[in-house]
Amino acid sequence: MGLGTSSGTRVVLGHWQRSPFGSFSDVMVERPDGERLLLAPTERTAEFIRRTYTFDTVRVLPVDAHVSDATWTVAAGPLDLRFTTGRRGPLGLLLRAVPGALAGRPAWSALTDVPARVLLSGVRTRGTAGQGRREWYGARDLLPVASLSASFEGEDLGPLAPVDPPVRFGFGSAPRVPAATRITTTVALGRDEDVPAEG
Repeated sequence: MGLGTSSGTRVVLGHWQRSPFGSFSDVMVERPDGERLLLAPTERTAEFIRRTYTFDTVRVLPVDAHVSDATWTVAAGPLDLRFTTGRRGPLGLLLRAVPGALAGRPAWSALTDVPARVLLSGVRTRGTAGQGRREWYGARDLLPVASLSASFEGEDLGPLAPVDPPVRFGFGSAPRVPAATRITTTVALGRDEDVPAEG
């Protein structure tokens, strides 16, 4: 989920049902002054994400994401979010037709990189990540975010707004229009790294 607020704080929520670390959620926050903050639930997930993206501050703390129908409720230390998703548009319907096995292939991400840049302004589906890593995103669904209530350290972040300016955690941004995207993410580790254990 990529979310913008009228205060200038932008949020990217990852809600991973399957990963080498098991299921977990993490949050990347970019504040109006440019500070990039990672909120991750364990040292292992924080370290993996920190080595893939760029942050000024990393905090390990409980990240709870609960989904009920179209409503998401997220609590992550200083950040509280509640948002709803709207009806799927034509691009979401098209992406839902992409088979999971195809979405996970780097060649598919390479093929969709240029259309993603054109259609979604700032979105990249492949690129160079941190520590010599490479990363590919295969999108499989897209839903607009219809409403948002958010606070950071008890301060209201204001109503939903575009993700503008683009977030600067990695080689690409979330879509400018706030959205929930279902993706298959592949990270190729650097030459001297071990694959994370299942868990």
